[in-house]
Amino acid sequence: QLQASGGGLVQAGGSLRLPCAASGFTLGPYAIGWFRQAPGKEREGVSCISWRGGTVYYAGSVEGRFTISRDNAKNTVYLEMDSLKPEDTALYYCASVRERLWIPSPWNNAWEYDSWGQGTLVTVSS
Repeated sequence: QLQASGGGLVQAGGSLRLPCAASGFTLGPYAIGWFRQAPGKEREGVSCISWRGGTVYYAGSVEGRFTISRDNAKNTVYLEMDSLKPEDTALYYCASVRERLWIPSPWNNAWEYDSWGQGTLVTVSS
């Protein structure tokens, strides 16, 4: 099971860091994705990181502002969010891909992810 945390209320231009911690299994062999869902909108992929962290992907709307990283020793993946905008307001989820040592194509196909944890709410005020 994965658990995202670190959400909260922040002003536009501010920063947040969201950890995604695993319990009951080892993250190491799996690519991990971050997704978000805003009220009234479909879930969208935010970012993905390969099992060793050598390959990362970002949605165009967050590229240059968000940074994904992982610490396999701590069994945790992070999403650093800078220069936050009100349109970043959403429930943020992390999930692992279904198979070891593999990244789906496209990376943001949510059907290829499982072990979804409870989300963490990020609210950005203007």
